[in-house]
Amino acid sequence: MNLMEFNQSDRCEHFSCPERSVSPAVYILLYVCSAAVVLLTVCGNLLVIISVLHFKQLHTPTNMLVLSLAVTDFFIGALLMPSMFIWTIESCWVFGKHFCIVFLFISGVLMSLSIYNIALISVDRYVALSNPFLYTDTVSSRRMCIVIYSNCSVCLVYAITIFYLNFMDSLMCPGECNYYLNEVWSVIDLVKTFIFPLSVIIILYTRVFVIAKKHATAIRELNNHTRPKTQKITSHSMKSERKAAKVFGILVSVFLVCLLPYFIYSLLGNVIEIRTETIQKLIIVSYLNSTINPFIYALFYPWFRRCIKLIITMRIFQTDSALISVLS
Repeated sequence: MNLMEFNQSDRCEHFSCPERSVSPAVYILLYVCSAAVVLLTVCGNLLVIISVLHFKQLHTPTNMLVLSLAVTDFFIGALLMPSMFIWTIESCWVFGKHFCIVFLFISGVLMSLSIYNIALISVDRYVALSNPFLYTDTVSSRRMCIVIYSNCSVCLVYAITIFYLNFMDSLMCPGECNYYLNEVWSVIDLVKTFIFPLSVIIILYTRVFVIAKKHATAIRELNNHTRPKTQKITSHSMKSERKAAKVFGILVSVFLVCLLPYFIYSLLGNVIEIRTETIQKLIIVSYLNSTINPFIYALFYPWFRRCIKLIITMRIFQTDSALISVLS
């Protein structure tokens, strides 16, 4: 038995679930609020999924990435949030070891997928703005689907590998749901799940912002030498490009605000004492990114608001409803 196993065994001997210290009213309120967040996450992302899948006008390469992100966020809301909320409210893992293994595995896959979906969206927006002709000629919905499937496969294989090589050696205390990585895999996991995708997101978004600003300046200068009709068209193009960059920037900013605290706190694990309660709360904050994303689409994409109206009024069940124009 190595030192880590000894320390874990010693901790397990003294571990017990703390007694609930909140009043019954607060206890019930916590569960009601948790259920509301789960419902918002599941329903919001389900609306995005139905919209992109049903309406043929939305079958674009970029929307395939939006669909992939929405599917990931849907499963985070449906599979991860309920267990995490219960674990946090009860201050104890009450589902047993086997469900814990499944929970940790699914969490690893979905969180990795979520991060890399955002990274792929940043790549997509950068290529579309930096070289629009190349993007139109080479990037199709079919090719984007292949990229998405490849991303899912890589994340799944990575999760299986890291669990097989590390989880089997971890000792799990009753009432807890954690696993431990050795030093080598800790570095690999940090680079793969945090440093690399985050670097891609920040660098490419910075480039997208710069390119969008250059385009806006060029179009503004062009407007000074064109007749009114052309000016109207170019002004509309400038507005569309700036709006696309703005929405993407908000999406990335919310993502960073939600996930950075968890990763920063995890990085400080060797410097400060990591409290399970704090980690749980930071994980919940990272999950809230999946709740917020559909609201970003609703606020800034008129097509999504039109789709919601068509879905709620059941018009999607009419004949040829998939051909309804939602972008006009």
